[in-house]
Amino acid sequence: MKIQQASRKKAKIRLGLSSVSGGGKTYSSILIAKGLCGDLSKVVIIDTENSSADLYADLGNYKVLSLTPPFSPERYIEAIQASEKAGMEVIIIDSISHEWEGKGGVLEMADALGGQYQSAWKTLTPRHEAFKQSILQSPCHIITTVRRKQDYVLQEKTNKSGKTVQAPVKVGLKEVT
Repeated sequence: MKIQQASRKKAKIRLGLSSVSGGGKTYSSILIAKGLCGDLSKVVIIDTENSSADLYADLGNYKVLSLTPPFSPERYIEAIQASEKAGMEVIIIDSISHEWEGKGGVLEMADALGGQYQSAWKTLTPRHEAFKQSILQSPCHIITTVRRKQDYVLQEKTNKSGKTVQAPVKVGLKEVT
């Protein structure tokens, strides 16, 4: 171990943009990436949104890596590593929501494992954590996009006949991840 003087170094950004579908996440992430490196040819978009990254090709010469199902944590990690090896300075992951609830994502894998809830998560949590660590430990700037959707909770209410029932109540938007 070595104790040394603290010094400010050029840090890499870890930024997450979230909004509902159509909220401008992809467009905004491209503009931020251009601001970070000045040259979109050093930017790659890991596109899980069915080629939606191509919609903004008029903004500059960024690269696209299309990621199709299954959306397992390992496939995302592989895409991040391929982007790093290609010498990209900024990686945009559009979107990370599929890793959680997309086809072949963590929630679908949990359902497929069946059986005991705890044993499924004992297997899947380390895989999901490895995905998060691949973002945190990357030598590149990383921008992620995340979908938001309406969230509900069940609350007890008294119906017209005086009976207590559980009813869904809107509590705002939540990130899908």
